[in-house]
Amino acid sequence: MLNAIPIRYVEPVYRPPSEAESLIVPVTDGCSWNHCTFCEMYTSEQKHFRARDEAEVLQGIRETGARFGNAVRRVFLADGDALVLPTRRLLNILTAIRTHLPAVHRVSSYCLPRNLRRKTVEELRELAAAGLSIAYVGAESGDDEVLERVNKGETSASTLAALDKLGAAGIKRSVMILNGLGGPELSLRHADNSARLLNAAQPEFLATLVVSFPLGEQRFRASFPGWRPLRQHELFVEMARFIERLTLERTLFRSDHASNWLVLRGTLGADKERLLHQLQQTIAHPETAALRPAWARGL
Repeated sequence: MLNAIPIRYVEPVYRPPSEAESLIVPVTDGCSWNHCTFCEMYTSEQKHFRARDEAEVLQGIRETGARFGNAVRRVFLADGDALVLPTRRLLNILTAIRTHLPAVHRVSSYCLPRNLRRKTVEELRELAAAGLSIAYVGAESGDDEVLERVNKGETSASTLAALDKLGAAGIKRSVMILNGLGGPELSLRHADNSARLLNAAQPEFLATLVVSFPLGEQRFRASFPGWRPLRQHELFVEMARFIERLTLERTLFRSDHASNWLVLRGTLGADKERLLHQLQQTIAHPETAALRPAWARGL
């Protein structure tokens, strides 16, 4: 399918699971931070960060519109952090999408909290009015020690500030937390402080993934030498503690990524007790739980 689209792609190409039906429009290559030790998405061997030439991006949108017309309903702005671009350039891109892909009703992007420090709420409101509707924020953890150990380049406070800006601008926020990121040493504070961050932000969407390293743990362990992956039971205990401490009001929750052993779906807080019961039953009777088989797990 990518070969049929008149847009230049530099593989590997990533997008959130919920953007499976979206047209991917790269406006940058790679990630402007790219120092997180747990991340294998944009390594220096794969991609060096750069902003795409604006004329190339706009031409790709025009040609895609001419070829596919009203068939495109969603657009995901790639790669790792499209919102690093100046507001003016983003507005030009969003205007082109609205002009040449008129059936599009949702435009989304990954967002690093650091890239909103220089953007005002007014700028973000302009982007929302131009069509940007969802920002995917990889918080990873709400605990500052965990964030420092994995070289995230953020704190709980900086992440919350970005989420608050997005919310004030009317852009929906989808936040991701990494189950097991703190290892056994920091598991409890990772769960507690991640819940504290989410309670303060009240995002529209929340997802959890299990931290994993298909390419090996060497890079990660260099900054976190005492870390070990949580065992299956420990992952469930951490997740139960995290959900127990959440006081979310209307957040759509998904823990159904392929990395998760146990699929959890619901709305927090309406489904909090049901989700906790499911976790408690799994902790007590893992042999009868509906767990994803090991061969089916992955990134």
